[in-house]
Amino acid sequence: MSTFTHDSMINHHGQGVLAELAETVHVWRQRYEARRELAQWSDRDLHDIGLSSGDAIFETSKPFWQA
Repeated sequence: MSTFTHDSMINHHGQGVLAELAETVHVWRQRYEARRELAQWSDRDLHDIGLSSGDAIFETSKPFWQA
């Protein structure tokens, strides 16, 4: 008779890995959208939040996976 049950043989770490992957993709999408929006802002808008156009160019030139 086997001592293993179906429940003991299930990989319980799968949900955590999938949740982490989903969170990573979510963060990447947020960065992409925020940088795309930032690229459309005027110099006046950037000045209002304390950024120069150079700062905006630097930020928007980063790939989505880079913080």
